[in-house]
Amino acid sequence: MVEIKPEPLTKAAFARFGDVVEIDGAGPIEINQGFARRFNGLANIDVTSGGAAVNISWFEAKPRPQPIEIKLMERHPLGSQLFMPLQDKPWLVLVCDDPRDPSSYRTFTASGRQGVNYARNAWHHPLLVLGEGERFLVVDRLGADNLEEVWLDQPLSLMPK
Repeated sequence: MVEIKPEPLTKAAFARFGDVVEIDGAGPIEINQGFARRFNGLANIDVTSGGAAVNISWFEAKPRPQPIEIKLMERHPLGSQLFMPLQDKPWLVLVCDDPRDPSSYRTFTASGRQGVNYARNAWHHPLLVLGEGERFLVVDRLGADNLEEVWLDQPLSLMPK
């Protein structure tokens, strides 16, 4: 079984798969009479082609047994999918260029202050958390027509630590 090792999540390393959603390096705008700061343009939300609607949802996730067996990859051909953690705890992001090519897989450890916006057609694994009951705000395309899955012939192994 091929083992995948995590690396830190950075904008440069993740660029071909989508956006890292974080405020590091972003210029804030003072709003609300100086009592708040707004950070614009953190992700390219791409979900409304063909007249579809934006969906805002809340996910609650639990960790998988370790080492994590990677048996499935998915992508969304009609729009992007953004995950933003609602707690300051690390989590994992697994992506690849080709689900059938183990050498194309990359795993990133995201901080609890980093989200990701998977670009349209970017292969990724469903949500991978390290703790119980972790919550995420999700922005994606409304409807069930935006999912393609590939089940792997040989599972891959992911050891978070």
